[in-house]
This record gives sequence, C-alpha cells and structure tokens, in this order.
Amino acid sequence: MGFIVNLFSVLVLIRFCYVFGNPELKALMEMKASLDPENRFLSTWTSDGNPCSGSFEGVACNEQGKVANISLQGKGLSGKVPSAVSGLKCLSGLYLHYNSLSGDIPKEISNLTELSDLYLNVNNLSGVIPPEIGKMASLQVLQLCYNQLTGSIPTQLGSLKKLSVLALQSNRLQGAIPASLGDLSGLMRLDVSFNQLMGSIPVKLADAPVLQVLDVRNNSLSGNVPPALKRLNERFQYGNNSDLCGAGFASLSACSASSHLTSRPEPFGPRGNITNKDIPESANFRVHCNDTSCEENSTSKSPKMFVVVGVVAVVVAIAVSGLLTFSWYRRRKQKIGSTFDTTDNRLSTDQVNKEVYRKSASPLINLEYSNGWDPLADGRNGGGFSQEVLQTFRFNLEEVESATQYFSDVNLLGKSNFSATYKGILRDGSVVAIKSINKTSCKSEEAEFLKGLNLLTSLRHENLVGLRGFCCSRGRGECFLIYDFVPNGNLLQYLDLKDGNTRVLDWSTRVSIINGIAKGIEYLHGNKVNKPSLVHQNLSAEKVLIDQKFNPLLSDSGLHKLLADDIVFSTLKASAAMGYLAPEYTTTGRFTEKSDVYAFGMIVLQILSGKRKITQPMRVGAECCKFEDFMDEYLDGEYPTTEAGNLARIALVCTHESPSQRPNMVTVIHELNMVPNNS
Repeated sequence: MGFIVNLFSVLVLIRFCYVFGNPELKALMEMKASLDPENRFLSTWTSDGNPCSGSFEGVACNEQGKVANISLQGKGLSGKVPSAVSGLKCLSGLYLHYNSLSGDIPKEISNLTELSDLYLNVNNLSGVIPPEIGKMASLQVLQLCYNQLTGSIPTQLGSLKKLSVLALQSNRLQGAIPASLGDLSGLMRLDVSFNQLMGSIPVKLADAPVLQVLDVRNNSLSGNVPPALKRLNERFQYGNNSDLCGAGFASLSACSASSHLTSRPEPFGPRGNITNKDIPESANFRVHCNDTSCEENSTSKSPKMFVVVGVVAVVVAIAVSGLLTFSWYRRRKQKIGSTFDTTDNRLSTDQVNKEVYRKSASPLINLEYSNGWDPLADGRNGGGFSQEVLQTFRFNLEEVESATQYFSDVNLLGKSNFSATYKGILRDGSVVAIKSINKTSCKSEEAEFLKGLNLLTSLRHENLVGLRGFCCSRGRGECFLIYDFVPNGNLLQYLDLKDGNTRVLDWSTRVSIINGIAKGIEYLHGNKVNKPSLVHQNLSAEKVLIDQKFNPLLSDSGLHKLLADDIVFSTLKASAAMGYLAPEYTTTGRFTEKSDVYAFGMIVLQILSGKRKITQPMRVGAECCKFEDFMDEYLDGEYPTTEAGNLARIALVCTHESPSQRPNMVTVIHELNMVPNNS
C-alpha cells in the first residue's frame, strides 16, 4: 500500500515538474482557466499534453517547437482575456474574435513583441485600450472593434510602425483622433466609426502615404475635412458627422471662415468634466476664442500663459521632429538591417522565402509553394496578369487557411461534385466565402485556365458577387476563389415555404430582386472595356444570392471559364432538372445569351409563384392572368395586379420555345422600366 502511495506521489511530482518546467504549457493552462472557466470548449488543453502535438485545439507551433499561433475565434468562450498570454514569447497570431469575452484588455499583452495579428473584435470587452500596446513593434493588424471599450484612442498607437489595419469601430471611444496615427507609414485601413469621437480629422492622418480606407461615420467630428482625403473617393466614409465641412465631398457643405477653428471637444456638454488627458493630440486642434477673450480652464491661468506654453510646445515639437528626421535619415544612409526593413516593403516572389513570409503575413505577398501544381508559378510571365491585378487579387495559402480555420467543417457552407465553399474571416475582419476547386476539375490547359481567371478579375457590378482574390496552391493541388460573403443565403431558400416561415418576401422586394437579376445579366452580356461579352450558362435561383439589404447578387459568373468541359457538362444536369436549361441546347449543344434569358424567365416565374417547380397549369394561369393559379398565396393578394401581370408576360416571352422570339436583356430591362406599379 505504501509503495502505491509513494508511486502516486512520484507521478504527481513528475506531472507538477512537467507543467511548471514548461513555461508555455503553464501559460496555456492559465489561459484556459481564464478563457474557459467551465472547461466546456478547451477540454483538449491538458496539463500533461504537448501543445505542439496537434492535440491542443487552436494551437499551432513554429519549427522550434514554440507556440506561434492561437486561433480560437467563434468558440463560444465567455471568460476573460488572460494576462498569462504574455508568457508565450514567440506568439505571432492571437485570434480570439467572435466570442463573448468580457473584462479589460490586459496591459501585459504588450509583452508579446513578436505578435503581428491581434484579433479581439466582436466580444464584450470593456475598459480602455492599454497604451502599452504601442510597444508591440511587430503588430500589423489590431482588431478591437465591436466591443464596449471606453476612454480615448491612445496616442502611443502611432508608434506601431508596421501596423496596416486598425479597426476600432462600434465601441464607446471618446476624445479626438490622434494625429500620431498619421505617423504610421504602412497604415492602409483605419475604421473608427460608430464611436463618440470629437474634434477634427488630423491633416497628418489624411497624408498617410498608403492609406486606402478611412471610416469615421457616426461620431461627433467637426471642422474642415482635409482635401487629401479626396483621393480615397468612396473609400472615405464620413456620414453622420453633422459639423464636418469641406469642398469636393458629396453631402458636405463648404466651410465658413469659423469652421477652420475647431471647438474643444466636449462630450459632456459645454460645462462637462472632460480633461486634457482625455483628449489625444489632434493636428487641427485649436482653442475656440471669441472677439474679446479665450475660455480658461482655471482662474489661475491667464491667456498669456496659454500663449507662452503653446509657443514652447511648438518649439519643442519642431526640435524633436528634426532630431527624429535626422535619426531616420542617418539610419537609412547607414542601411542598418532589421526585420522592419525586411518586411515593410512589398517583396517580389523571388525575394520571398518561408522565413520572411512567416514574419509578414500580408495577403498581397506572393508565396512559393512547396511542390506540385501552380499555374501562377514564377517563370510563366504572370499568366498574362498585370502587376496591379496580381497585387490586388492574389492571396497566399496561409491567409486562406487562417481565414477558414484550416478548412474546418464548422465553416463549410456547401459542397458540389467539383468544389467546396467555406466561410472565412480575413485579416482586415471582413467576412468572405472561399470556394475550393480541385485541379482535376480545372481546365487542363493552364493558358486557358489563366485566361479565365483573368476574366473573373475584370467582372465588377453591383449585382454580381464581388471577387476579392484567388490563390492557386500546387502543394494542395487546389485553386481558391475568395468572394465577398453574402449573408442572406440564396433565392432558393425563399421558395416553397411552409406555413409560419418568416422568409416570405414582400412584393416590392420581389420586384427589386427581379430588376437586380436583370441588370446583372445585362452587364455580363454587354461588351465593356476590358471585359468581353460573357454568357453565365448556369443561372438558377440557387445562383442568386441575397445580401443584407435584399439586393440580388449573381454568383459563379464566369466560373465555367476555369472548369474542365466534363465538369461544366455535369453542372447542367441540375439546371435541366429544375427547368432552367433552354430547350435548344439539346439540339445545338451551345449556350448563347438567349440561354441566359430563358433561365431568367424561369427565375421570374419562381419569384412570382414562390415555387421551385413551374408546372404547366401555372404557366397557363400566367398567360390568362389568373393570379390565383400562379401567384404566391403567401402574398395574400397584396400586390398590384397590373404590375404582376406585366412581369408574368415578360417571364413568358423570355421562356419562349424559340430563342429568336426571346428578347435580349437590354430589351428586358427596358420593359421592366415600363412596368407600371399601380394596382
């Protein structure tokens, strides 16, 4: 008995030494206790396990056996962000978004000097943004949006020289936008919308060299909008800031003389208790003066004192700026090498190796894959792609794997006989749908495949699902197409509804969807600059996706240009079964624009009837305008009969047996515009 007790004691001691002799394992166990106090989701994290064995869910290690990545997004975690995470010194990615974490962001997180990606968005975090985050020299993406963070935006964030994405929207942040953010030479995207920010937009920020997106909507900003922001066009969002002004910006009035002097931000009213420490520096900030005097914060300080302090501050700022500029220039001349120098500049494919790639996870850097198939491999002249297209659309495999949580079944949206589609989240926080296509399903001639891929990048229309990019992995033998995610499913899900279903579309939405589909098809058929005429070939209710505003978006446009002929043929079986396939195809074996018109007519009949299958009695009812025989009963008669009759007429002529009797889409749109909408 004593032997057994002693043996048990030895085993406990060994386990104790194993845990506490491995600082990373100790840190992970402390993180587990904080993130998942009820042990509901991280049960695979055990004190006697090996974090690098693959058994710890969401944990990945580098080649040195150190924890480098923790991906726990959307796991249902309801604890707190642990300070123990600072013990993972080699961590480069921390993904805790889409959970229910609460409490403060621990300042100890700033000890993660190798961290490039910090995703804490879409939680219930509160408190202030720790200014210590400004010490995280490797940080490239900082996602803190959709929380309940308060206080001001720390000016120290202007020290994050590698930062490219800063997302702080939908919090409760106050104060001004720090002018120091204009020091971020790599900042591409800044979103501070839906907060309680005041003051003006700093000129220095507007001059940030690579800034592509700036969103400041729904704040209390005021003053003159820097003209430099005109270059962003629609990528500069500024709505619901009633005191902003500026020339050349839609919906903004020109500034008056007094607009150039921005009032002191006062979120609590003219007599509020906000102090100077609550207001970060703003490049355009000035104290408001009237004709006789300036408002004083204290009766013991005179206006002259403010002038003296202001002059001294300006002199000191100029001196410091000069020293920093000189130091930067001297460092550049001496060509002091560092990881900053290595990764700040965009690298060409032949410059990138695996080590550099691990340090820079930008989706725009081209990655050389290990072995196998890659139609975009170097030495093939870029497949006819312009450098601009490659830089804009080409993703790397790690970005795709990270977005989909390594193609987790949890993110699987659907499968077909040649592809699988996953939901994913990119580094900038945007949600995408990623379609994976095996190389065996693609065109065997790579030149044809690349020509088709190039065509897909040219398709841009408000009624087409937007292509964000592509990735061809010769290691996996797959091609990935990255599209904008469309949240409300496809049109098929709104047909054949049962009693009590809340997805019933009202009449105006149905008409809007019909018009949108028509516009999308007409765009495909049109011959535009840099875009030849294109037949969709596979239109159906399933290919019509519905966005958050119930606008229709055509999916898989041009996809057949990438696929092998036998795969394209196999997709037609479903179309024929549902009645979308034009009758002439069985004799000609060819698709034309009139084939798409036929499919459009069928979709219109489906929208009007609310049914997936259109029967002959329903067609007869449409021809005779017997609305009770073909109109959706769930509309309860709440539709203009004249408009319904005209839409039925358009659908019938589009589905005429003879292609020569069908109108083209330009005529269809003209007819739709002529349809009266009164009963």
